[in-house]
Amino acid sequence: MWRAARRPRRTAWRFTPLQSRERKPAATLATKARRILWAWWVWGAATLALTAAGEWGWVIATGLLAFVSHLVRPQSEPPELGLDHAFDTQSPEFLTTMAGATGVPFIRGNTFEILNNGDAFYPRMLDDVRSASMSIAMEAYIFWAGEIGMTFAEALAERARMGVRVMILLDAVGSSSIGDDIISVLEAGGCHVAWYNPLSWRHIGRFNNRTHRKSLVIDGAVAYTGGAGIADQWQGDARNEREWRDVQVRFEGPAARVLQSGFAQNWQETNGELLSGEPYYPVLESSGPHALQVIMSSAETGTSSVQIVHYLAIVCARESILIANPYFVPDAVALQTLVEAKQRGVDVQIMVSGIRNDNWLARQNSVRLYGDLLRAGIRILEFNRSMLHQKVMVVDGVWATVGTTNFDSRSFAHNEESNVCVYDRGLATQFERAFREDMAGCSVVTLEEWQNRGIVRRVSEQVAALLEDQV
Repeated sequence: MWRAARRPRRTAWRFTPLQSRERKPAATLATKARRILWAWWVWGAATLALTAAGEWGWVIATGLLAFVSHLVRPQSEPPELGLDHAFDTQSPEFLTTMAGATGVPFIRGNTFEILNNGDAFYPRMLDDVRSASMSIAMEAYIFWAGEIGMTFAEALAERARMGVRVMILLDAVGSSSIGDDIISVLEAGGCHVAWYNPLSWRHIGRFNNRTHRKSLVIDGAVAYTGGAGIADQWQGDARNEREWRDVQVRFEGPAARVLQSGFAQNWQETNGELLSGEPYYPVLESSGPHALQVIMSSAETGTSSVQIVHYLAIVCARESILIANPYFVPDAVALQTLVEAKQRGVDVQIMVSGIRNDNWLARQNSVRLYGDLLRAGIRILEFNRSMLHQKVMVVDGVWATVGTTNFDSRSFAHNEESNVCVYDRGLATQFERAFREDMAGCSVVTLEEWQNRGIVRRVSEQVAALLEDQV
């Protein structure tokens, strides 16, 4: 009797790595438990079960939890394989891998300036705004009411009245306190103001995706990015608790077009308006000696470009890693790569915002994770003179990245971010010098001190851990 050939049965969806490499721990047991707690399908199943039981009050509660859990889930995950490279930052493979893995090349022919604190970067930014002749594109997570906010508003409005195309894209959450006075000045001057992901039913599926970028592009040729928003706390020179410590970078040349492109994409997504022509994309000649990699990262693509460059740089480090970041909440992969770097002889130093930290959740989660780092011999410094808000990493005294990205899940898995990477010993030395000068405002965390923290702090940390993926 004829029988049809039996189709081979697939017993599992298997993946064979290209090379025999160690898989990094994507999540600890505690992290897995937390993610199950926040899994939408868990609460969805509970909703179905309670519906069958007729428990309508609980049905509403679990249904809401299922909906919220679905909305806040991380949009990207860290790589688990391929983070054990044999090549280092001195190898030609380092830069080609950085460019290839992110899809972002290094662009030659740019000037590059490092501007430390508001007394340095706000006057420079305002001078460039006031000299604009064709276009100004600003994308800001924070633009708040206050003295510096009004100063920028008046400068932007004055340029708009002179015929310059002024476009301002504000995050609907981060800039919600901008105030009617500033909006009135901007609109009366002819500026075009738009809001990224407003909290409305039309954007409900994306409300957890924020633009955390702080970019300013003048005439498509001069660009700024870094940690600072437009608000009074960034004024000054980080001399006391009222003056935040931060860094902005200014670059001029062909690399500015990448920051402009990132703005244009979010502008079109928000307003449906395509930006085209010379006012936004002029022909740019070489302006300076530096090659820059400008990364416009979006977690909505499913892969975070800024996360890739941070992790690749760590695994390729052979001499030193200096990290200055206010909200340092590394996942299991980052923790292991940092510990392994220390074990192979790399000098690893991490500077975070200490008692002046403005984010309770980030602070508690950061301290909770100090243990493995301290036991490995990694040096942790807490900057206490003021709020440290810069986002800088320097590796082996030759590669550095600076921008808007915090070393946490929110920047890697939820937000729109912008970073600039340089491979230049002179620029890396400038970043290193600033890092070492900032040490004067820091206290060093010891393993004994961390182990002896009180029960109240430990309980607070565990409560905060429930929201680690949202920090």
